[in-house]
Amino acid sequence: MRKDRDMNVDVVALIGIIGTIAGVYLGFWKAKKDSEKSIKEDTIQNTVVATKLDSISKGVDEIRIDFKTQAREIQRIQLEQARLNESVKSAHHRIDELQEFIKKEGM
Repeated sequence: MRKDRDMNVDVVALIGIIGTIAGVYLGFWKAKKDSEKSIKEDTIQNTVVATKLDSISKGVDEIRIDFKTQAREIQRIQLEQARLNESVKSAHHRIDELQEFIKKEGM
């Protein structure tokens, strides 16, 4: 009877050890799976962020190009305005000369 009892204790101990080993194995396996899932999710998220940053960068480049184009156009308009101002001054000067001439000649 003692032998049966010792065998039962050995069987129970063996089942406990097997259960413990299985629990440890499954715990590590689950941790590895979670880690892989986390890495995969991080990779996807990083890819999305990188794609959005590329899009923003392209948008900024387009804005910079538009800004340079507008700056050139403003400069061209300013030069044209300066030429027109000079032309208007010259026209006023000629008109003033004509008025003086008319006054002198009495027309």
